[in-house]
Amino acid sequence: MKLLFDQNLSPKLVKRLADLYPNSNHVYHLGIDQVPDREMREHARRQDFVIVTKDSDFSDLCILLGFPPKVIWIRRGNCSGRAIESILRDHKPDIDALGRDDVIGILTLF
Repeated sequence: MKLLFDQNLSPKLVKRLADLYPNSNHVYHLGIDQVPDREMREHARRQDFVIVTKDSDFSDLCILLGFPPKVIWIRRGNCSGRAIESILRDHKPDIDALGRDDVIGILTLF
């Protein structure tokens, strides 16, 4: 599964999580960190990414427009990049299940 990290998450997560989520990327590295959410969402859909964000907008778009792309919505307040890394590592089985599920498009993690 390839993750696309939103601008509100550290670009360092790409390298830190490469062992679990190879071929993931960050919107900053792709030059789409300043584009509207719908444009970023479309890029994620075309490139088969799952969006990882702390922003409710992508969850709302998934509800409104369906999926793909699927969304991992991290609902923890201000926290470090290391905390986000831990969340994504700890929930690897849940994230893998999201990838296989044909009905669920949003995974909320705390």
